[in-house]
Amino acid sequence: MMFLLSHDFHSPLFSLISKIRVHLLGALEHKDVRNVLVQGHIFLNTSLTEAFCMAIVEAASCGLQVVSTRVGGIPEVLPESLIILCEPSVKSLCEGLEKAISQLKSGALLPPEKIHNIVKTFYTWRNVAERTEKVYDRVAGEAVLSMDKRLDRLISHCGPVTGCIFALLAVLNFLFLVFLRWVTPDSIIDVAVDATGPRAAWARQHPCSKKGGENNEMSKTR
Repeated sequence: MMFLLSHDFHSPLFSLISKIRVHLLGALEHKDVRNVLVQGHIFLNTSLTEAFCMAIVEAASCGLQVVSTRVGGIPEVLPESLIILCEPSVKSLCEGLEKAISQLKSGALLPPEKIHNIVKTFYTWRNVAERTEKVYDRVAGEAVLSMDKRLDRLISHCGPVTGCIFALLAVLNFLFLVFLRWVTPDSIIDVAVDATGPRAAWARQHPCSKKGGENNEMSKTR
């Protein structure tokens, strides 16, 4: 088993780990990432905080079995068949890594090409746009809570001390918003209009644009 590590290394451990089965590659250019990833079989991610983690998507796209900490949004990035989730501790990560190595030796892991074909369908532009649209639709369909209910939710979710601090900040923000709406009333703010589509404002404001284009074509033919 060999470890490939990509990072900027300025540590006294450099001389020690370079003597064992660990290759320190240093910082990588983005164009070189694929060529490094395909050299391995398992990708180990040890993030303590992470929102999405593009690195595990890139690794899975290159056909690697991903072992990662269960933090942030990572559990939602890949299906369970393509990732082994661990608690953010040394013991749990070692167990997850041993499980991946055992599956690799037994041939239980999916072939790299099959993993790639699965992953490449997850994050196409159409797929991402559809997911984003669903989020906006869901948020737009939710009922708007009154201020007192919002404060109650903050206090109940964040605890008596932290919740009260957040509630105070929310009240200050609300008062600031009221002040801004008094300085700049909603009535003097331009409302965004739909500029595209069959019922767009542009088509209503310029109904003769198409006719003008036709006249131009006729004048050119003359």
